[in-house]
Amino acid sequence: MLHRSWFPDRLVGDRVILKRHVSGNLAAFMRWYADPEVSRLTRYQDGPMARPEIERFFQARVLGSDSLAMAIHERASDRLLGTCAFSQLDGENGSALFHITIGEKDAWGRGFGTEATRLMLEHAFERLRLHRIGLSVFAFNERAIRSYRRAGFVVEGRAREAIRRDGRWWDEVEMSILDSDWRALLAAVPVGLGAVSAVGAGGDGSGEAPLTDPATGRPVDAPTIQRIG
Repeated sequence: MLHRSWFPDRLVGDRVILKRHVSGNLAAFMRWYADPEVSRLTRYQDGPMARPEIERFFQARVLGSDSLAMAIHERASDRLLGTCAFSQLDGENGSALFHITIGEKDAWGRGFGTEATRLMLEHAFERLRLHRIGLSVFAFNERAIRSYRRAGFVVEGRAREAIRRDGRWWDEVEMSILDSDWRALLAAVPVGLGAVSAVGAGGDGSGEAPLTDPATGRPVDAPTIQRIG
């Protein structure tokens, strides 16, 4: 169980506000995780989550105290867009795993997930004084990978052909960011710009070549979303 002092009341960015989840958010989770497009990107299992499974996940992983889960709201309208969390928080070794889902599909690709990720990283490294944040993402989820790269994550390995989707095998990409990586990003921010609005800013790319589908050689694009398993 995590110490309650680890949980912020809210984290405020330019376009999003992260708030503690409330029980009323379950209705949105029911809609998000019953959607085949969302489940394709978030689950090892094929197909959407059943309602009892969503309820158990919400009570244990969203409202529970074993992970630090925050609701992602659009700042301008207060609309609930998604959820993000740290799980497996290890204070002794200064590490955690990061998860994020933008559940409202009309908000995909608009930078909300990137800013929410940066707010969580700022909390992890500046307030909790953690050392390492890791995550894993399916290789076909290229937009999520670009978003993580813009936030400072680097690819550190791959679980080869770990998941089967769309009739073929895909790798699971392992990524991480260290506190030293975070501070290097902050040092590169021009004077007068805020860390959240400026870190990794500039267009949609990260300065790296886009990922491609090995089967076709064409770029693969998918919404910014992270598995929940």
